[in-house]
Amino acid sequence: MMLRCRVNLSTMVLLVVLQGATVVLFCGWYLRLAPCGAAAPSPGGKVHVVLLSSWRSGSSFLGQAFSQHPSVFYLMEPAWHVWTRLQKPGARSLRMAVRDLLRSVFQCDLSAMEAYLPDNHNVSTLFMWSHSRALCSPPACPLTPRGRLSNQTLCLQRCDARGLRGVQEACATYSHVVLKEVRFFELESLYPLLRDPALDVRIVHLVRDPRAVMRSREASAKAFLRDNAILLEQRSVPAGELQYQVMQEICRSHVRINERAVAKPPPFLKGRYKMIRYEDLARNPLEEIRAVFRFVGLDLTEPLGRWVYGVTHGKGKGSRKEAFDITSRNAADVSQAWRTSLPHEKVRRVQRVCQGAMALLGYRAVSSEQEQKRLDVDLLAPREPYQFSWLPANTPPPPPHPGQD
Repeated sequence: MMLRCRVNLSTMVLLVVLQGATVVLFCGWYLRLAPCGAAAPSPGGKVHVVLLSSWRSGSSFLGQAFSQHPSVFYLMEPAWHVWTRLQKPGARSLRMAVRDLLRSVFQCDLSAMEAYLPDNHNVSTLFMWSHSRALCSPPACPLTPRGRLSNQTLCLQRCDARGLRGVQEACATYSHVVLKEVRFFELESLYPLLRDPALDVRIVHLVRDPRAVMRSREASAKAFLRDNAILLEQRSVPAGELQYQVMQEICRSHVRINERAVAKPPPFLKGRYKMIRYEDLARNPLEEIRAVFRFVGLDLTEPLGRWVYGVTHGKGKGSRKEAFDITSRNAADVSQAWRTSLPHEKVRRVQRVCQGAMALLGYRAVSSEQEQKRLDVDLLAPREPYQFSWLPANTPPPPPHPGQD
């Protein structure tokens, strides 16, 4: 009897030692994979990314870079359905519904989406659905093998009649769920998602020079009539002032978001926010996309790298009017197109209404039409560190940086 007890006790001690060694080895392996300061992964292992931007800021391109990645389930602007379906006066009253919809989609539950869709709905009723490679690939649609880049034209022809059940099944098979949104104007609405232990939410905040945004919005003005009214809370605005008031709201939102995430972030937001400027993306697309992917735990695959290079090194100049087309263009030229096409008076107005955002985000003002059109003068300030404080409305624009006229 005594011998049997000693054997059992020895066995138990050995098991405890082996268990402890296993835990130590596992922790060491995990720490090597997860750098210090990185946000903890969700229990299910998924990463949930909000690509946060504003209209005409290059978010369709960055969204496509995510979408074409074989590990990403991507949807473009699910909030569009909320804004077009609910009869509410403005953005403030819609933001909770948008947030709740994002939570459901992050959990691969599209039942919440059905409330905003027509009765006889299928995948083609989702906003810009064919821009998602995941909806053109198994199990959502057999057209495109998971490791290949999708063809939007073929997807539109062959995958449009699929049901949403396949979309849900597809979502569950990806390690990353990425949702592009242009209808959040502060971070506080997203706090419940960031606090949710079942989610691992990362915010990628894409901004663009307000003068370039203004120029691009003018080329697609009719497409934004409803959005403008919701953003301005249905205020009556003279036609000549509409675009400037919209730009002022957009610029203020970028300031609110960036200051909240960088200057005074709550603990649950640390390590979960990354800002990127479209102009940096245009100048060094592979480097910038690789950095963004690294932030969310993705690698830039070789086929996707070739796609990025091809799309950003074409001959196009960015004169397109279709709001969501992704074509091969010279991204660096597109990022500066406003300097030769936007009248200087409009540039001055945008600089006034977006003065604080430009100072924060690193966009230098121009003081004359001659300076505006001198493309050898760099108007992009170093990205970090940013020093920002609100400026009085009558404060003149900052002087040109050394080397400017």
